[in-house]
Amino acid sequence: MIRFLFRFIGVLCLAAAFILLIYDGTKSIAANNLYFTSVQSLWELINATSLAEMKPQIQAYANGVLWDPLMLTLLAAPSWSVIGILGVLCVLVGRKKKPLIGYARP
Repeated sequence: MIRFLFRFIGVLCLAAAFILLIYDGTKSIAANNLYFTSVQSLWELINATSLAEMKPQIQAYANGVLWDPLMLTLLAAPSWSVIGILGVLCVLVGRKKKPLIGYARP
């Protein structure tokens, strides 16, 4: 059941990443310039208050090291790549185990 949930979330993330990739591609073609939707702009579009509330919570840990280099880099990344990587990881976690060849399972 939990493997199914991971695979389902992974497939949804991969579909969302593909939609965002198509959206960025069509916007780039229309503007005749390379355009990426960052994770920060997508997060602000969905729920801006949660992003503002998360900053002080993350800055409290490790003297702000988690926020400044790590979180700002993640928020500046293209949204389709971050969601796609998350989807691939969820699918890999939820995959079925390969059967052992030559060994009997109890």
